[in-house]
Amino acid sequence: MSAEPSERASQSHRALMGVRDLVISGEIRPGARLSEIAVAQRLGLSRTPLRAALARLEQEGLVEQIPSGGYAVRSFSREEVIDAIELRGVLEGTAVRLAAERGVAPARMTELRRLLVEIDRALAGDLADMQFDRYVELNAAFHDLLSGLASLTIRREIERVTRLPFASPSAFLDKQADVPEFRRSLYGGHAQHRAIVAAIELREGARAEALAREHARLARQNLEFVLDQDRSLIRRVPALALVSL
Repeated sequence: MSAEPSERASQSHRALMGVRDLVISGEIRPGARLSEIAVAQRLGLSRTPLRAALARLEQEGLVEQIPSGGYAVRSFSREEVIDAIELRGVLEGTAVRLAAERGVAPARMTELRRLLVEIDRALAGDLADMQFDRYVELNAAFHDLLSGLASLTIRREIERVTRLPFASPSAFLDKQADVPEFRRSLYGGHAQHRAIVAAIELREGARAEALAREHARLARQNLEFVLDQDRSLIRRVPALALVSL
């Protein structure tokens, strides 16, 4: 009996991850209705966890209810993608400003500084030598730790907006390991990491907030590079299948 709740939780997680992957990968096109029967069969799940997953993805903004019943994959305008990135910057900026103003526990500051050193090591050498995958991993950990400095209310809102495929701190990074322009942007991004931590340590809330908001705009710069300068990269960023280009 005790295994039943665990099995239900496992199926719910599989349904959520499975449908999210189908949507973000572009396998189900924007505007297309998500057939519960077809998707459940494809994922090897019952319709009960699938319905829960679809309701969750509606909250995340990836699908929307349609008048005829059920859900369809959402499409995003370029402006909506930019707004999501800007919103993350606002929320992360608020988080670090409050952290600077209120103070941060020494153990948390030690962990932030440790991550900065680890990122230094990942970026050591020239463009060809950097540990790109390691950087993506550490960048995500750094941003998780920054959001962890905030109250639960702000953390929840950061988590919500970063579930959109374009707004996460690593948006457009993990598929661009061999694109020199993206690799170069990491050095500037890491300089901003260091400046944000320094501002928190010095209790400079306004400066920390401004730096965090500017840092979030790196994702916008990467988006604009793909859309405006090298559209051949679009196919390598599956989430762009959701954007009305």
